[in-house]
Amino acid sequence: MNAILRFGAHVSIQGGVQKALIRGNEAGCQVIQIFTGSSRQWRSRKIGPAEVEKWHSARASLPVEPAMAHASYLINIASPSKETWDKSYTALAGELRRCHLLKIPALVLHPGSSLGEPESEAIARIAQALDRLFDEASDLSTRVLLENTAGQGSCIGHRFQHLRDICAKVRHPERLGLCLDTCHMLAAGMEITTREGWQGALDEIDQTLGLDRIQAVHVNDSKKALGSRVDRHEHLGRGFLGLSALRRVVNEPCLAGLPMVLETPKTTEYADAINLAILRNLAGKKRVGSRALRLAAQELTRAPSV
Repeated sequence: MNAILRFGAHVSIQGGVQKALIRGNEAGCQVIQIFTGSSRQWRSRKIGPAEVEKWHSARASLPVEPAMAHASYLINIASPSKETWDKSYTALAGELRRCHLLKIPALVLHPGSSLGEPESEAIARIAQALDRLFDEASDLSTRVLLENTAGQGSCIGHRFQHLRDICAKVRHPERLGLCLDTCHMLAAGMEITTREGWQGALDEIDQTLGLDRIQAVHVNDSKKALGSRVDRHEHLGRGFLGLSALRRVVNEPCLAGLPMVLETPKTTEYADAINLAILRNLAGKKRVGSRALRLAAQELTRAPSV
């Protein structure tokens, strides 16, 4: 496999976790991201031995790598509420155990929301949870990838300095990485639609966290404009990022070989396949070509045109 071509999508586990691998393969994914349980409920079902066996069997027979899982959106280890923090920690520990069971190497986590309390205190609570997690799960190999956020409300992570401070406070920073989300970068106010803006963002990451901290990329266009602080993903080429900016992302040398995963809307059964085709038509190109433009304008109700 070409080192830069590790494209995929977030796919559903409905019907069993192994179904995600099958769905990913049918859509043309080389890598996938999943939820290991419910993304919007505190209580997640257990994954039994039979389901685990089906997962590993499907993984062995299909050319799809489960690159990462995404933690539940309810988890908020930055919360000043002890009840919420305790529930969040328990849920996060469960997420990490399920990833280990399925041999998924990375778990993507939104750092959380301060709920109006000082950011420094929220960051300390995040570090406290991660320290406890890594101490209690020292035998689990799955890494936690902190995701940069759009900056809605009082969310932590829309500035790379937030993530730097978390990494500086934890006792095991080697177990942390960064999942870079392109939609969130734009929404947070990073002008990455220009060559200079994109390079400036990379320079900021290098200065605060180090580029080697980036372990995965969410490749999403944005429904909302620069600095909106609103997290709304859009199909590639149909939002405020556009294909030129996305072409720079997929061809960025420092991101080569990393899993690049779509979290674009599941508008139709062909949406992921079309967005993946766009990514592949941007890879290795010095400019946006006519086919990528046609794909971005194509109706989402039919398979990618060739």
